[in-house]
Amino acid sequence: MSKGKLISAIVALLVIVLGAAYYWYVVESHVPEDPQFSLNIETLREKANAVSGEKPTAIAVEHVGSLEFPGAAVISGGEWSMREMAVYSYKIIFPGGHIVVDTAAEPSQAKEAGATAVNMDSYGRMMAAMDSADHIVITHEHMDHIGGLAAAADGERFRRQMTLTEEQLAFPAYRDPAQFKEGALEGYEPLAYEGTYALAPGVVLIKAPGHTPGSQMIFVQLQNGSEYLMIGDIAWHFDSVTTMKARPRFVSYNFLNEDRDMVHWELAELKRLHEEEPGIIMMAGHDRALVEGYVEEGKLRAGF
Repeated sequence: MSKGKLISAIVALLVIVLGAAYYWYVVESHVPEDPQFSLNIETLREKANAVSGEKPTAIAVEHVGSLEFPGAAVISGGEWSMREMAVYSYKIIFPGGHIVVDTAAEPSQAKEAGATAVNMDSYGRMMAAMDSADHIVITHEHMDHIGGLAAAADGERFRRQMTLTEEQLAFPAYRDPAQFKEGALEGYEPLAYEGTYALAPGVVLIKAPGHTPGSQMIFVQLQNGSEYLMIGDIAWHFDSVTTMKARPRFVSYNFLNEDRDMVHWELAELKRLHEEEPGIIMMAGHDRALVEGYVEEGKLRAGF
């Protein structure tokens, strides 16, 4: 073989190897067989009625800040152009109280992590809502969901309202760089449950590990019958649900330490539920277009 042909063969082999690696780590995404996760809407509706009292009347949302990631990091096979990752906090409003869901990141930590925007007014309203909340619940233990709570919890502050699960406290590394102050969790007894848990009238927690060990979804049924499903970061953007495509392997394994199979099974169940029950309002973790669409349609209230 001539030198020129040898070089051409080596280049062709490298192209094949690099192409295969790119496909495997950036593009490929499929739902594995033998699913280990299921959602039963009738069970959720039954649990939503298991706690006596008045159900919520509305859900409000605060857009506390934003990050930007390449689309190829948000969903397998995505484009490399940047996609916004809006950071939200939610307030489930009852006639006599409220529940705060997710607490964003502490502003200085958010900026260090590369936040493209931090809304201090929204952050302040969120903190005030946390002070008077009946419960503070997080969908999972990453800094942009637990950071506000971790930074502010001190002594007795938020001790009564914190409704954190065993799994959300068991693996502190998932919270980095957000960590609770020394002594803030001393003597705290986290919530332990299997499957689902009726937290309040119309509000049900759903254990959904995969993105993190402590990931959970929140099902909400309002007094008017409207139903919501906060899916946290099982999907950063809702197109992961409709396509059943998870984050690419290079993100799942190198940065997030996810159980990617479980995330795929959860995405498949969410897509099935979305198709069978299109009236359920699903909120993906960081999808600004989705959330703002719900606000425009009157399904979410803007601001606490």
